[in-house]
Parts: sequence; structure tokens; C-alpha cells
Amino acid sequence: MPQRLKPEEVSVLALDTARAPGHIGTVDIFATDGDGFNYERLIGLIRERLAYVPRYRQRLRFLPANLAGPVWVDDEHFDLTFHVRRSALPRPGTMEQLREFVGRVLARRLDRSRPLWEVYLVEGLAGNRFALVAKSHLLLIDGVDAVDLGQVLLEDEQDPPPDGFGSANWHPVPEPSDAELLINSVLDGVRNPELAVENVRGALTGALGTAIAIGEAVGGIAGALGELAGDALRGTRPPSTSPLTGVLSEQRRYAGVSLPLADLRKIRAEHDHTVNDVILAVIAGGLRSWLMARGEAVSPQTVVRAVVPMSVTEDDGEPTSLGSQVAPHVQPLPVGEPNPLIRLHQIAYATQAHKDTGRAVDARELTDIAGFAPTTIHALGVRVAGEVIRARHDLLITNVPGPQRTMYAAGERLVASYPVLPLTAGHLLAIGVTSYDGEVFFGLTADRDAISDLDVLTQSLVDALAELTELTEARQRGEA
Repeated sequence: MPQRLKPEEVSVLALDTARAPGHIGTVDIFATDGDGFNYERLIGLIRERLAYVPRYRQRLRFLPANLAGPVWVDDEHFDLTFHVRRSALPRPGTMEQLREFVGRVLARRLDRSRPLWEVYLVEGLAGNRFALVAKSHLLLIDGVDAVDLGQVLLEDEQDPPPDGFGSANWHPVPEPSDAELLINSVLDGVRNPELAVENVRGALTGALGTAIAIGEAVGGIAGALGELAGDALRGTRPPSTSPLTGVLSEQRRYAGVSLPLADLRKIRAEHDHTVNDVILAVIAGGLRSWLMARGEAVSPQTVVRAVVPMSVTEDDGEPTSLGSQVAPHVQPLPVGEPNPLIRLHQIAYATQAHKDTGRAVDARELTDIAGFAPTTIHALGVRVAGEVIRARHDLLITNVPGPQRTMYAAGERLVASYPVLPLTAGHLLAIGVTSYDGEVFFGLTADRDAISDLDVLTQSLVDALAELTELTEARQRGEA
């Protein structure tokens, strides 16, 4: 019988609303030497590799009255050209135009009547480049039975030999009837009473999602069900004074910035911290400058609480087939501290507590994963962040190390890979970080209405690294 969603997965689906779409994305930029790459080559590449990610040809099947959780079934009318789309920027396309495109695409929910993913070929970028903008629902990526499509599209060889497996013909398995699904659900409940409880929880969670959607359509569930009920249904905490929290609109802004990994490593080596510590210090410094530029009150005690998923070696995190688990970790960012080096030391002290447990996974272990796995780990980080959605926090940050070697798709060289995180209800900003081939790529997703100055924040990140670098070099010269 088809695989049924687990209760926690039904919760993920319920919290996927018009204002908080539950998908994750990437913006991969490629350099090409000619006109050899086109839509037909992309279709051929994805068709060949879909056998490695069978979930990408399945859709959700809902039971009558939500008497049990939805199940995955093969899409008998699967249309690859519906999911793989072509777009173009007016030549020569700029990164600003690409960011506007990404913001529009990522704001739209995926069609639940079809497999929950889309890929856009964006042509016309200046410098003889093109982009692949991908979005996949969080349910597609569990790290055990399913990984992100991008992980199987990329190779570390420009012209790898064909393996023959991916091109195998695919034939959908016929769907079971409603009666068969209901009978199977009842029998499972008889054999395992815990499953019966899970089915009830799944039905209630589905109803919760419907209530959220209705509330959004009529202008917010707080007005219809009361403020406290609204917080409970949305999974958000009561109103906060943080400028990073608030009511989401249905529109998004997106921005990306890259920083040299070598600069981060120099700071790490001088202060005997980790690259992750330095990245968090850069984000803290960037947030400080940005908040002050907005006229927000920043005192020496101001702290931004970030959910920073960590890779661990025990079984208390989201299980994966990648050799580790992912668990949520709340990290205070001391944005009120004016000294960049003290900010770095404070962050390193806080992360050291996690490392001292002996559960942390070394970044080098993650980068040894076959293929290009950062998006899979980002998705798992977003999923486990939902475990602390009621805890007090201001934003989500995922930082995933990628391979420090050149990767290719259909022979075309990947030059940049920016993660795109979803916004959870009540949170106006999310930051994903991926390191790849000597660069560190920051992807910032923000609510379009609430954060109109996202470009100021990206420049503040650049300035924060420059400030840290300057002080580190001064220390090396004995001036600090």
C-alpha cells in the first residue's frame, strides 16, 4: 500500500499556507561556454535522474473527511514539462532582476494536485550565464527515502559516463480506491493501536490547516477566532517587539550575497573558532548595522534569538541517510555588542556548549556526502526548526558546508548556489548559508511588505566581514 504521511509531516502540510508556503528553494547559477545548454537538455537531464528521486513523480492523495493522513501515490498523469519551466530575463539580465524573479516564484504555493516541485530555467543572465531556480516542498525531502532533486542533477565531472539506471522507463503504480485506503487504515489501527491515534491526530491537524487557510482568506484568523486562538493555530508566539517578527503578507523579497571562504578561514584561524562561528558573527554584525540604519533601538543588551539547526550524532534529531541527524538549537546573537571581536567570542562560547556534548558532527563529514547535498540538509534544518516554533526566537539560520570543488550539470559549470528558505508564520526573515568552491553564499528571504530594505542588510553583511577582517589583521600586527 502507498506510504502514509507521519503525524509530524501532516503538521508540516497544515502549516503550508498562502502566507507561509512550505517549500524550500535554490538559485543555482551556471557559466556556459556557448549555446549548448537549453530547455531540451534540461528536460533530458531531469528525466534521466528522476529515477533516483521517485517521490518527485508522486502526488498526495487525501482520504475522505481526512479520516487518516494523506498517502503518496504515483501521478498517473505526470507531465514533466509542467514542472520544468522556461523563463528569460531581458538581456543582459542582472542579479537584481533575477532576485525579483525568485521573490515572485517562491511566494506562490505549489499545486497540491500534482507532485510538489518546480524548476525554472532562467536564461539571459549577463556574462553568458543561466540560472536554475528550484522549489521543492519540505515533505519531498526527508533525508531517508527522499533527497532534493538538485543533489542528483550535479556531478563533480564535466562529462561523466552514463550509468544507464536513471534512463529506465517509468510506469506508474495504479492508485488504490478510497475504500481500499480506508480499510487499510482501519486494519493498520487494529494491528497497531498507536496508528489509530496517529490517524486521529492527522485528521485534527488537517482541520487546523483548513482553519488557518480560511482565516487568511478573510483577513486573519485572529479576528475570527481571537488573538490567542490565532497564535495557537498559526503556531506562532504572542506579539513581539522584535522587528523581525510580525504578520506575514503573501509576497516575498529575496537577496543573495557571496563572501570569500578564505577570508572567513583567516578569522577562524586567528581566533581559534570555527567557520560557523565566524558566519554567525558576520550575520550578527550585519543585523546590528541594519537595525541601526532602520532607526531601531539597539542597546548593549539587545539579542536576536536565532534557530540554528545543528548536525548531531544521536537519535534525537531528524533522521537522515546522510550519516547524521539534524536537531534544532537556539543561538543568541549579541547584536547589542559594539565590538565585532567580542561578538565573535560570545557566539563561539555559546556554540561551544553544543560541541562539548560530543554530539556535533564535524563539517568535513558533511562535505564528504556523495553529490551536492546542501539543499537536502537545509530542508531538514527547516523541518526540525518547526519543533521549536513555539519557543521564543526571531529568525531561522541554516548553514550547510558544501563541496570545495567544481560541480557540473550536463557539462555546464556551477558558479554559485544560493539557498532560499521559507518563512514560518510570524517571522519576517530567514537566512540560508551554503559554502561551495571557495565562496560562501548567503540567501536571504524576507516578507516583501515588512522588509523593503533587504539590500541594506546584504551590504551590512559585507561590511561586517570587512570589519572583522580589519580588526583581525590589526591584532596580527599587534595593534589590537
